[in-house]
Amino acid sequence: MKILANDGIDPIGKKILEDAGFTVDTVHIPQDELVNKLNAYDAVTVRSATKLRQPLIDACPNIKVIGRGGVGMDNIDVDYARSKGVIVVNTPAASSHSVAELVFAHLLNGVRFLYDANRKMPVEGAVNFGGLKKAYAAGTELMGKKLGVVGFGRIGRETAKMALGIGMDVLYYDLFEGPTSLQLDLSGGLKVDVPVRQVELPELFRESDFISLHVPFLDKPVIGKEEFALLKDGVGLVNASRGGVIDELELLKALDSGKVAFAGLDVFEDEPTPRTALLIHPKLSLTPHIGAATNEAQERIGEELAQLLIASLKK
Repeated sequence: MKILANDGIDPIGKKILEDAGFTVDTVHIPQDELVNKLNAYDAVTVRSATKLRQPLIDACPNIKVIGRGGVGMDNIDVDYARSKGVIVVNTPAASSHSVAELVFAHLLNGVRFLYDANRKMPVEGAVNFGGLKKAYAAGTELMGKKLGVVGFGRIGRETAKMALGIGMDVLYYDLFEGPTSLQLDLSGGLKVDVPVRQVELPELFRESDFISLHVPFLDKPVIGKEEFALLKDGVGLVNASRGGVIDELELLKALDSGKVAFAGLDVFEDEPTPRTALLIHPKLSLTPHIGAATNEAQERIGEELAQLLIASLKK
Protein backbone atom coordinates (compact mmCIF):
# COMPACT_ATOMS: atom_id res chain seq x y z
CA MET A 1 0.00 0.00 0.00
CA LYS A 2 1.23 3.48 -0.87
CA ILE A 3 1.05 6.62 1.28
CA LEU A 4 1.61 10.16 0.02
CA ALA A 5 3.01 12.50 2.68
CA ASN A 6 2.29 15.53 0.56
CA ASP A 7 3.36 18.14 3.11
CA GLY A 8 6.16 15.98 4.50
CA ILE A 9 6.46 13.73 7.52
CA ASP A 10 9.17 13.42 10.17
CA PRO A 11 11.75 10.71 9.39
CA ILE A 12 10.69 8.80 12.49
CA GLY A 13 7.13 8.55 11.19
CA LYS A 14 8.33 7.56 7.73
CA LYS A 15 10.50 4.78 9.17
CA ILE A 16 7.64 3.45 11.31
CA LEU A 17 5.42 3.24 8.22
CA GLU A 18 8.10 1.62 6.07
CA ASP A 19 8.91 -0.90 8.79
CA ALA A 20 5.21 -1.79 8.79
CA GLY A 21 5.41 -2.57 5.07
CA PHE A 22 4.08 0.64 3.50
CA THR A 23 5.64 2.65 0.68
CA VAL A 24 5.90 6.32 1.66
CA ASP A 25 6.28 9.04 -0.97
CA THR A 26 7.37 12.45 0.37
CA VAL A 27 7.65 14.26 -2.98
CA HIS A 28 5.22 17.18 -2.88
CA ILE A 29 2.53 17.17 -5.56
CA PRO A 30 1.20 20.68 -6.33
CA GLN A 31 -2.45 21.27 -5.47
CA ASP A 32 -3.59 21.54 -9.09
CA GLU A 33 -1.95 18.20 -9.99
CA LEU A 34 -3.43 16.16 -7.14
CA VAL A 35 -6.64 15.42 -9.01
CA ASN A 36 -4.62 13.45 -11.58
CA LYS A 37 -2.09 11.81 -9.26
CA LEU A 38 -3.61 11.27 -5.80
CA ASN A 39 -5.64 8.21 -6.78
CA ALA A 40 -2.41 6.25 -7.16
CA TYR A 41 -2.18 6.17 -3.35
CA ASP A 42 -4.10 4.41 -0.60
CA ALA A 43 -3.65 7.20 1.96
CA VAL A 44 -2.51 10.80 2.10
CA THR A 45 -1.11 12.92 4.90
CA VAL A 46 -1.18 16.72 4.90
CA ARG A 47 -0.43 19.66 7.15
CA SER A 48 -2.07 23.02 6.47
CA ALA A 49 -0.85 23.65 2.91
CA THR A 50 -2.66 20.92 0.96
CA LYS A 51 -6.43 21.23 0.59
CA LEU A 52 -8.61 18.12 0.37
CA ARG A 53 -12.04 19.32 -0.73
CA GLN A 54 -15.11 17.45 -1.97
CA PRO A 55 -14.24 17.44 -5.70
CA LEU A 56 -10.77 16.02 -5.00
CA ILE A 57 -12.20 13.40 -2.64
CA ASP A 58 -14.71 12.37 -5.33
CA ALA A 59 -11.96 12.15 -7.94
CA CYS A 60 -9.81 9.84 -5.79
CA PRO A 61 -11.95 6.91 -4.59
CA ASN A 62 -8.86 4.81 -3.89
CA ILE A 63 -7.95 6.99 -0.89
CA LYS A 64 -8.90 5.12 2.27
CA VAL A 65 -7.32 7.34 4.93
CA ILE A 66 -6.56 11.05 5.23
CA GLY A 67 -4.13 12.04 7.98
CA ARG A 68 -3.64 15.59 9.21
CA GLY A 69 -0.31 16.20 10.90
CA GLY A 70 -1.48 18.71 13.48
CA VAL A 71 -4.70 19.95 15.04
CA GLY A 72 -6.97 22.00 12.78
CA MET A 73 -8.66 20.23 9.86
CA ASP A 74 -10.25 23.22 8.14
CA ASN A 75 -8.27 22.38 4.98
CA ILE A 76 -10.14 19.06 4.74
CA ASP A 77 -13.84 18.44 4.08
CA VAL A 78 -13.91 16.05 7.01
CA ASP A 79 -17.62 15.25 7.21
CA TYR A 80 -17.88 14.66 3.48
CA ALA A 81 -14.82 12.41 3.44
CA ARG A 82 -16.21 10.33 6.28
CA SER A 83 -19.58 10.12 4.55
CA LYS A 84 -17.74 8.47 1.64
CA GLY A 85 -16.14 5.93 3.97
CA VAL A 86 -12.75 7.66 4.17
CA ILE A 87 -11.11 7.55 7.60
CA VAL A 88 -9.86 11.01 8.71
CA VAL A 89 -7.38 11.28 11.59
CA ASN A 90 -5.30 14.05 13.14
CA THR A 91 -2.75 14.52 15.94
CA PRO A 92 -4.25 17.08 18.33
CA ALA A 93 -1.97 16.47 21.31
CA ALA A 94 1.44 16.27 19.65
CA SER A 95 2.04 19.98 19.06
CA SER A 96 0.31 21.50 22.10
CA HIS A 97 3.46 22.30 24.08
CA SER A 98 5.24 23.85 21.09
CA VAL A 99 2.31 26.14 20.27
CA ALA A 100 2.01 27.20 23.91
CA GLU A 101 5.71 28.07 24.01
CA LEU A 102 5.30 30.22 20.91
CA VAL A 103 2.40 32.05 22.58
CA PHE A 104 4.71 32.94 25.44
CA ALA A 105 7.48 33.90 23.06
CA HIS A 106 5.06 36.49 21.67
CA LEU A 107 3.90 37.59 25.11
CA LEU A 108 7.43 38.08 26.43
CA ASN A 109 8.37 39.70 23.15
CA GLY A 110 5.49 42.14 23.57
CA VAL A 111 5.86 43.22 27.18
CA ARG A 112 9.57 44.03 26.64
CA PHE A 113 9.24 45.55 23.14
CA LEU A 114 11.61 43.03 21.59
CA TYR A 115 9.65 42.98 18.32
CA ASP A 116 10.47 46.67 17.81
CA ALA A 117 13.91 46.70 19.43
CA ASN A 118 15.08 43.95 17.09
CA ARG A 119 14.01 46.06 14.12
CA LYS A 120 15.60 49.30 15.31
CA MET A 121 18.81 48.22 17.06
CA PRO A 122 20.61 47.24 13.82
CA VAL A 123 19.71 50.64 12.32
CA GLU A 124 19.87 53.01 15.32
CA GLY A 125 21.75 51.12 18.01
CA ALA A 126 25.11 52.75 17.34
CA VAL A 127 23.76 56.30 16.95
CA ASN A 128 20.68 56.40 19.23
CA PHE A 129 21.38 53.87 21.98
CA GLY A 130 20.15 56.19 24.73
CA GLY A 131 17.01 57.10 22.82
CA LEU A 132 16.10 53.47 22.29
CA LYS A 133 16.83 52.66 25.91
CA LYS A 134 14.39 55.37 26.95
CA ALA A 135 11.79 54.22 24.41
CA TYR A 136 11.78 50.69 25.80
CA ALA A 137 12.06 51.60 29.48
CA ALA A 138 8.39 51.01 30.42
CA GLY A 139 8.34 47.21 30.26
CA THR A 140 5.75 45.07 32.03
CA GLU A 141 6.06 41.86 34.03
CA LEU A 142 3.70 38.98 33.28
CA MET A 143 3.75 37.71 36.87
CA GLY A 144 0.60 38.72 38.73
CA LYS A 145 -1.32 39.63 35.57
CA LYS A 146 -4.45 37.93 34.23
CA LEU A 147 -4.28 35.78 31.12
CA GLY A 148 -7.58 35.09 29.39
CA VAL A 149 -7.55 31.88 27.34
CA VAL A 150 -10.27 31.59 24.70
CA GLY A 151 -10.75 27.90 23.93
CA PHE A 152 -9.63 25.43 26.59
CA GLY A 153 -8.68 22.37 24.60
CA ARG A 154 -5.23 20.80 24.69
CA ILE A 155 -3.34 23.87 23.46
CA GLY A 156 -5.36 26.28 25.57
CA ARG A 157 -4.69 24.23 28.69
CA GLU A 158 -0.98 23.92 27.92
CA THR A 159 -0.82 27.69 27.49
CA ALA A 160 -2.63 28.14 30.80
CA LYS A 161 -0.14 25.86 32.56
CA MET A 162 2.76 28.01 31.36
CA ALA A 163 0.96 31.10 32.59
CA LEU A 164 0.39 29.55 36.01
CA GLY A 165 4.02 28.47 36.13
CA ILE A 166 5.26 32.06 35.90
CA GLY A 167 2.75 33.39 38.39
CA MET A 168 -0.12 34.61 36.23
CA ASP A 169 -3.80 34.20 37.09
CA VAL A 170 -5.79 32.32 34.44
CA LEU A 171 -9.41 32.75 33.43
CA TYR A 172 -10.78 30.94 30.43
CA TYR A 173 -13.78 30.54 28.16
CA ASP A 174 -14.92 27.33 26.52
CA LEU A 175 -18.20 26.06 25.08
CA PHE A 176 -18.10 23.12 27.48
CA GLU A 177 -17.72 22.98 31.23
CA GLY A 178 -14.06 22.75 32.12
CA PRO A 179 -11.76 22.17 35.09
CA THR A 180 -11.41 24.35 38.19
CA SER A 181 -7.67 23.62 38.43
CA LEU A 182 -4.75 22.36 36.36
CA GLN A 183 -1.89 20.15 37.45
CA LEU A 184 1.59 21.54 36.90
CA ASP A 185 4.38 18.97 36.51
CA LEU A 186 7.44 20.67 37.94
CA SER A 187 11.11 19.75 38.09
CA GLY A 188 12.00 16.87 40.37
CA GLY A 189 8.67 15.13 39.89
CA LEU A 190 6.76 17.71 41.93
CA LYS A 191 3.09 18.02 40.96
CA VAL A 192 0.98 21.00 42.03
CA ASP A 193 -2.72 21.74 41.42
CA VAL A 194 -3.33 25.42 40.66
CA PRO A 195 -6.80 26.99 40.33
CA VAL A 196 -8.20 28.40 37.09
CA ARG A 197 -11.53 30.15 36.57
CA GLN A 198 -14.07 29.57 33.78
CA VAL A 199 -16.04 32.66 32.74
CA GLU A 200 -18.21 33.89 29.91
CA LEU A 201 -16.55 35.73 27.03
CA PRO A 202 -17.62 39.29 27.96
CA GLU A 203 -16.17 38.87 31.44
CA LEU A 204 -12.94 37.45 30.04
CA PHE A 205 -12.63 40.40 27.66
CA ARG A 206 -13.22 42.95 30.43
CA GLU A 207 -10.87 41.40 33.02
CA SER A 208 -7.89 40.05 31.07
CA ASP A 209 -4.58 41.88 30.85
CA PHE A 210 -3.54 39.51 28.06
CA ILE A 211 -5.62 37.23 25.83
CA SER A 212 -4.56 34.10 23.91
CA LEU A 213 -6.92 32.56 21.35
CA HIS A 214 -7.16 28.81 20.72
CA VAL A 215 -10.32 28.30 18.67
CA PRO A 216 -11.11 27.49 15.02
CA PHE A 217 -12.46 30.14 12.69
CA LEU A 218 -16.18 29.63 12.20
CA ASP A 219 -18.44 32.23 10.61
CA LYS A 220 -17.13 35.46 12.20
CA PRO A 221 -14.22 36.74 14.29
CA VAL A 222 -14.15 36.01 18.00
CA ILE A 223 -12.76 39.51 18.54
CA GLY A 224 -14.39 42.05 16.23
CA LYS A 225 -15.46 45.67 16.56
CA GLU A 226 -17.91 45.09 19.43
CA GLU A 227 -15.49 42.86 21.34
CA PHE A 228 -12.61 45.33 21.00
CA ALA A 229 -14.78 47.86 22.83
CA LEU A 230 -14.99 45.48 25.81
CA LEU A 231 -11.24 44.94 26.17
CA LYS A 232 -9.11 46.58 28.82
CA ASP A 233 -7.14 49.57 27.62
CA GLY A 234 -3.58 48.44 26.91
CA VAL A 235 -4.40 44.74 26.57
CA GLY A 236 -2.01 42.38 24.78
CA LEU A 237 -3.37 39.82 22.29
CA VAL A 238 -1.89 36.65 20.80
CA ASN A 239 -3.43 34.59 18.00
CA ALA A 240 -1.73 31.27 17.28
CA SER A 241 -4.92 29.47 16.25
CA ARG A 242 -6.43 30.46 12.89
CA GLY A 243 -6.46 33.58 10.75
CA GLY A 244 -9.74 35.48 10.98
CA VAL A 245 -10.30 34.76 14.67
CA ILE A 246 -9.28 38.39 15.24
CA ASP A 247 -10.66 40.97 12.81
CA GLU A 248 -7.41 42.28 11.37
CA LEU A 249 -8.73 45.66 10.26
CA GLU A 250 -10.23 46.32 13.69
CA LEU A 251 -6.99 45.15 15.27
CA LEU A 252 -5.02 47.73 13.29
CA LYS A 253 -7.40 50.46 14.51
CA ALA A 254 -7.07 49.26 18.11
CA LEU A 255 -3.27 49.22 17.89
CA ASP A 256 -3.21 52.72 16.45
CA SER A 257 -5.54 54.07 19.13
CA GLY A 258 -3.64 52.40 21.99
CA LYS A 259 -6.60 50.25 23.00
CA VAL A 260 -4.34 47.26 22.29
CA ALA A 261 -0.74 47.72 23.47
CA PHE A 262 0.65 45.00 21.23
CA ALA A 263 -0.37 41.80 19.47
CA GLY A 264 1.45 38.62 18.51
CA LEU A 265 0.25 36.92 15.33
CA ASP A 266 1.29 33.52 14.02
CA VAL A 267 -1.69 33.21 11.66
CA PHE A 268 -3.33 35.54 9.17
CA GLU A 269 -6.53 35.92 7.19
CA ASP A 270 -4.71 36.02 3.86
CA GLU A 271 -1.99 33.37 4.20
CA PRO A 272 0.42 33.13 2.52
CA THR A 273 0.19 36.84 1.64
CA PRO A 274 -0.63 38.74 4.87
CA ARG A 275 -1.72 42.36 4.78
CA THR A 276 1.22 44.72 4.38
CA ALA A 277 -0.21 46.97 7.09
CA LEU A 278 0.23 44.11 9.56
CA LEU A 279 3.73 43.22 8.41
CA ILE A 280 5.06 46.73 8.94
CA HIS A 281 3.14 47.73 12.06
CA PRO A 282 5.48 48.73 14.92
CA LYS A 283 3.26 47.13 17.61
CA LEU A 284 3.05 43.65 16.12
CA SER A 285 5.17 40.60 16.88
CA LEU A 286 4.95 38.32 13.84
CA THR A 287 5.76 34.72 12.91
CA PRO A 288 4.85 32.80 9.70
CA HIS A 289 2.47 30.11 11.08
CA ILE A 290 5.14 28.13 12.93
CA GLY A 291 3.27 27.13 16.10
CA ALA A 292 3.99 23.42 15.68
CA ALA A 293 7.32 23.90 13.92
CA THR A 294 9.72 22.46 16.48
CA ASN A 295 11.81 19.34 16.04
CA GLU A 296 10.20 17.76 19.10
CA ALA A 297 6.63 18.45 17.97
CA GLN A 298 7.29 17.17 14.44
CA GLU A 299 8.75 13.95 15.83
CA ARG A 300 5.68 13.42 18.01
CA ILE A 301 3.36 14.28 15.10
CA GLY A 302 5.18 11.91 12.74
CA GLU A 303 5.14 9.04 15.22
CA GLU A 304 1.48 9.50 16.19
CA LEU A 305 0.38 9.96 12.58
CA ALA A 306 2.22 6.81 11.52
CA GLN A 307 0.56 4.73 14.22
CA LEU A 308 -2.88 6.09 13.29
CA LEU A 309 -2.32 5.28 9.61
CA ILE A 310 -1.14 1.76 10.39
CA ALA A 311 -4.16 1.08 12.59
CA SER A 312 -6.56 2.51 9.99
CA LEU A 313 -5.09 0.85 6.90
CA LYS A 314 -4.76 -2.58 8.48
CA LYS A 315 -8.36 -2.75 9.67
